[in-house]
This record gives sequence, C-alpha cells and structure tokens, in this order.
Amino acid sequence: MKQIFYILLILAFSALTAFAQRPPSISSPEVAPDHSITFRYYAPKAQKVMVSGEFLAAPMLMTKDTSGIWSVTVPSVKPDIYPYSFWVDSVQIADPNNTYIFANERFKRSIVEVHGDQPLIHSLQNVPHGKINYRYYQSSTLGTTRTLLVYTPPNFDANGKTKYPVLYLIHGGSDTEETWTKVGRANLIADNLIAQKKATPMIIVMPYANVAPSPRELFTKDMMNDIIPFVESNYPVLTDSKSRAIAGFSVGGGQTLNIGLTNPDKFAYVCSYAPFTATDEFKKNFGNWSPNAALMNKQLKLFTISIATEDFLYESVKQNIAMFKEKQLNLETLVVSGGHTWMNCKLYLANTLQQIFK
Repeated sequence: MKQIFYILLILAFSALTAFAQRPPSISSPEVAPDHSITFRYYAPKAQKVMVSGEFLAAPMLMTKDTSGIWSVTVPSVKPDIYPYSFWVDSVQIADPNNTYIFANERFKRSIVEVHGDQPLIHSLQNVPHGKINYRYYQSSTLGTTRTLLVYTPPNFDANGKTKYPVLYLIHGGSDTEETWTKVGRANLIADNLIAQKKATPMIIVMPYANVAPSPRELFTKDMMNDIIPFVESNYPVLTDSKSRAIAGFSVGGGQTLNIGLTNPDKFAYVCSYAPFTATDEFKKNFGNWSPNAALMNKQLKLFTISIATEDFLYESVKQNIAMFKEKQLNLETLVVSGGHTWMNCKLYLANTLQQIFK
C-alpha cells in the first residue's frame, strides 16, 4: 500500500513540475492601431533572441523580462502581409505562438498581417467570395499523383452554362501551391477585383510546380500533357488560347516564360514576375532563339515582365527584357521599388488580373 502511495505521490509531483514548466500564454504577434507590432517569445535559458522580417532592414534585438519572456515592439509598419522569424541563439525558428505559417519547403517563417486604414487589395472584404478546391490529378509525365489548388469565382456553378477563362499560376522555387493563397492571397485579390468589375470572372489553377529530383523541364510537359487536360476535363472552361493565361513568380516566373513563349498558340497571356532564368531549360529555349516575332505578336494579346529595383534578380531580368525586345516581341514591363518579396508579388498579380481576358 505504501508503494502505491509513493508512486501516486511521484506522479502527482511530476505532473505539477511539468505544469510549472509549461510556457506561459503569450500573444504574438500583436498589431496595434498605429501599425506597430509587438513580438514575444518565451525562452528563459536563451542568451540572445532577435526578430527578423521583411519589414526590417536588419534583425532587431529583443529584451527578456524576469519571467523569461523576450519582447520587442517594432515601430509603425507599412500595411501589408510580412514573413518573419525569431533567431534564438543563432537558430532561426518560426513563432510558436502564431499559427499563420509561411507555406514554404525550405524557410520556416511565420506571417504577420498589418491592416491598412482602408482595405488593401488583398484584404478580406465584404464582397462575394470564390472557393478554393484542393484537387489531385494523375501525372503521366512524372508517374505519380500530384496536387493543385483551383480557385472558382463567386457564383460558380460546375453544372451551369457559363464557361470560364483560366489562369495557370506558378509559385516560386521552394514555395508550394498553397503559397499563392496563404501568402499571395490570390483568391482574395481576385474576389475584390471581380467585385469592382476590374477583373473578369475566371478560374485560377495553382499547381505544385516542384519536380525535383526530376529535371525541371518536366514541369513544362506536366503542364501541357497532364494539368491542362485535367482542368479542361473537370471544369467548365473555355479552351481557346485567348481564354488561357499563365503567370508565375521567381522560379515560377522562369517556368512561365519557358511554357508560355514556347506555346504561344496555347497561351495568349504570358505574365512573368521577377523570373529566375539561370536554368538549362531557359538556355535551351532562348539561347539561340529566332522567333517569328510577327506571328507571336499576333498570338500574344499580352506579354509582361514585372520586377523590383532592389530585387536580387533585377540585373538578369533587365537582360531578359532587352533580349525579348531585341527579338521584336511586344513586351510590357512593370518596375516597382522593393525586393524579391511576396509583397511585390501581390502587386504584380493584382496588375495582371486587371489586364487578362479583356
């Protein structure tokens, strides 16, 4: 009997000890009405904690209170959606008190949204909303089942008579198909612009574009041989080139050029955002390229490249722009300030949605 009593006593003590060691409830991040942001992190044994984010020029040192909570308040931040992370004794981690995580296969960061005094184009607004559908398709190219997201516009009826144009939207290199909705807010941008009658109701297809360890150019084949047929077999879509657009960011921007410009009879709209083009596929397609410019200019209703002046790809993209113009292609450019960020990517997308399918 004594043995049972001691065992129960030990278990009770262990439970109390575990409870005492449980981290306190923390609110982080906390956005104030003046757009300042307070970050908090519990680490009583840490020697140094900093916060880094795309709203800061350099990581910002946090201070620890007597309970082991580190905190810092960042002064007024321009309204937008920003990735951030903590550096705990030189180890980068996401904010454990924030469930809003950046969808990425390499960088594990959290997301903070700073709302504007007026609703931003990517904000959740009181307008009719479309839906996001998670779909699986069989890729004969890659020999596996793969995923994609499909945005259907407000009032979409799969069995109705209306057929829609389609935008194929490609994410960046280590991003995923979810990055376009969780960070890029493609669905909300489309909702808001459609409600304002600035964009045509459309279906937006966001495939998972990473194919490693397969050669990168297999995604082009996957798009043409598997993704497009899947969409056209499962959704009421228009199938002529003038009802089909392709766009993408970073590595996805390079894939957009590879897919769209080698298939101008399939895509009348090709919109590339800060494209990464240092690939064998791009070199193969455009290294010794002699296009029929007159024909392509008739086929392409819109060809755009967007870039930011502080983007690390700015110089290479300028070279791409010069090359395409030298080939006598009609090319529109959008140049903004800032870097290689999803904040700028949302601007590029909002611009594109107002231009295509007109």
